[in-house]
Amino acid sequence: MEQSLVVGFAPEEVVTDEPTRSARLKWVVVVDAALPPGRATNAVACIAATTGAAVDGLVARGGPDAAGDVHPGLPWAGCSVLAASAEQLADVRARAVAAEGVLVVDMPAAAQAHREYDDYLAELAGTAPEDLRVGAVSVVGPRNRVDKLVKRLALLA
Repeated sequence: MEQSLVVGFAPEEVVTDEPTRSARLKWVVVVDAALPPGRATNAVACIAATTGAAVDGLVARGGPDAAGDVHPGLPWAGCSVLAASAEQLADVRARAVAAEGVLVVDMPAAAQAHREYDDYLAELAGTAPEDLRVGAVSVVGPRNRVDKLVKRLALLA
C-alpha cells in the first residue's frame, strides 16, 4: 500500500526568524543505536533526502556568505536525531504509521543489503510487515503527536 499522505508547510508558515519550536510540524529521525556508524549515517542521509523532497516548505531559502558564495537552503524547522533500541524503533514506526497526519519515511535493512535498487524493492515486496526491520525512521507531523511518539528517547550520541 503506497502512502499518499501530504504533510507540509504553507508558504505563510515558513517563518525563519523564530525558534524552531514555533513550527506547527516537528521532524525527528530515530536511529537504531546498535547500527555501526557508517550504516546509521547512510540511513539518516537517505531518509532525510526523501523527507526533504516529501514535505513542502521544509527546506528554506539559501543565502550567500561574506564572499558571495551561495549556500543552498536547509531545513528551517529543525530536526532532532534520536537513538532507540531496535524494539523501540519498531514501536515508534508502528505508532507513527498509525497516527493521523504523520509522514513516515523508513530505511528498511534490505535497502542497505543490495547494490541494485530493484533488488531491494523485490525483497521489500516479499517482506511481511511484521518481519520488516528498519535502521532508521523519519517522522514529520503535528508537534504534539510527534512528541508523544518519541518521548523518553535521547539524542543520538
